[in-house]
Amino acid sequence: MTSSTEASGRRPRTDKQRNRMHLLQVAEQHFTEHGVTSSLEAIAKRAGVGAGTFYRHFPSREALLAALLQARAEQLVARREAIRQQESDTTTALTLWLDALSEWATAFDGLPEPLRAAVTEDTSPLALTCQGYITTTDEFLHAARRDGGARPEVRGRDLFLGVLAMSWVRGAAMADEASPQALSALMRTGWAAPAASAETASNP
Repeated sequence: MTSSTEASGRRPRTDKQRNRMHLLQVAEQHFTEHGVTSSLEAIAKRAGVGAGTFYRHFPSREALLAALLQARAEQLVARREAIRQQESDTTTALTLWLDALSEWATAFDGLPEPLRAAVTEDTSPLALTCQGYITTTDEFLHAARRDGGARPEVRGRDLFLGVLAMSWVRGAAMADEASPQALSALMRTGWAAPAASAETASNP
């Protein structure tokens, strides 16, 4: 194969990747401004491509969201590793991880709902993303439970859904600057073992 043939073979793949990245950048900005329920056709128009081109890259809203969240995964993974390395108290580590998840789930207005739906829909492109973070939550939870900091009946899946619910409430019109911390404390009373809950109450 000649060098010109190799170059022509690489160019379509390079162009496709460049186009995909452009669509993701435009979608990121659009969802930041208008939320995840906004029109996909509007994103395509803003990106300067036809709807057909857009859907060839992202056949559904969930596929687009999965790609956008994958681009943000490095930040959340970095938070996870920092918590593991720097926090020896397993109950505090679980709290920090849930806070990190909550921030991730509020990346765009309306994001908690498609994430919630994906937890029970194995075919959703978001399902694998959610399951991965449920598994990580279970790991932090099991460590806290082993050290007596978490209730035995609580599951990582329940905590993940709780984070999504809390993230949705944080974005509600009635929420204020105090809401995130208050909601986090309220959620902790649900999963923390009695001794850990008492310690939190005495040291707000």
